[in-house]
Amino acid sequence: MKQLKITFLLLSVLISATDAYCQSTIREGIRVGDKAPEIVEKSVTGQPIKLSSLAGKIVLIDFWASWCRPCRNENPYVVAAYEKYKDANFKGGKKFTIFSVSLDRDFNAWKNAIQADRLTWENHICKPNDEAVYLRTYEIRFIPTNFLIDGNGVIIATNLRGEALDKKLAELKN
Repeated sequence: MKQLKITFLLLSVLISATDAYCQSTIREGIRVGDKAPEIVEKSVTGQPIKLSSLAGKIVLIDFWASWCRPCRNENPYVVAAYEKYKDANFKGGKKFTIFSVSLDRDFNAWKNAIQADRLTWENHICKPNDEAVYLRTYEIRFIPTNFLIDGNGVIIATNLRGEALDKKLAELKN
């Protein structure tokens, strides 16, 4: 009996250690299951914002621009999802927010589009030149492009368009 207890204890420790190791070794990348690479950039007010500062929330990283017609056509769906789910609890995170990454070079056009399209969340950044390393890291070849990440920063979906964003968030909701 004592040997069985010791075996059970050792097995429990081994399983816990393996689980902790697996969780700590999630690779950084841009595929579903990868840890989303960090993004740090200035907001509309000029203050730096880090993607990692939104840990614990479900986050849509949304690459777009004011001059991009498909992006602007997508914005009503993004706004509707934000309004519907911003205070919801999810499997893998509490609340939903958006981390908007603009490729605009015209700062005023960017700010005007935020206002015109009613993009009311606080997390807006703009890198109006090609120095944004994260554009290469995220392999941005076209916009709109988006990544949905969980509260641990792990990518759980990509390129959710139209009703697909609402559907995915509904699936994740507690």
